[in-house]
Amino acid sequence: MLSKKSKYAIHALVFLAEKAGQGPVSIQEIADAQKIPKRFLENILIELKKGKILHSKKGKMGGYYLGKSPDDINMMDIIRITNGAIAMLPCVSLNFYESCDECIDEDLCGIRHVFIDIRDATLKILSESTLTKFLEKQKKLKK
Repeated sequence: MLSKKSKYAIHALVFLAEKAGQGPVSIQEIADAQKIPKRFLENILIELKKGKILHSKKGKMGGYYLGKSPDDINMMDIIRITNGAIAMLPCVSLNFYESCDECIDEDLCGIRHVFIDIRDATLKILSESTLTKFLEKQKKLKK
């Protein structure tokens, strides 16, 4: 299940993608528009900035803005930054691998091999799902 943190990050980034090219957007504006608790949002935006998805500007007219084109920001990166592992089992994770305590032989584990296929399919979909595609889908739904 997608964590609330990842969900809020996606909502905030889609909002910022809609505002792309209009200058920095304040945390308060994002929080109000997306109904995200401001303190929680602040932490999320800091993580996304550390992950090089966002940039920020300080001062009265400051705020956050996308650090990349919406075409170059995908769900895989967002979820990894805000949630960590995408794989459902630690033994199939590409970035957060851990062997399973109960596993005798990973090479012969049918469960592991099925979840590798699930991981690969999930990563493919998430890597192809960009902010641009979210915006396009949102526009079609509003018509």
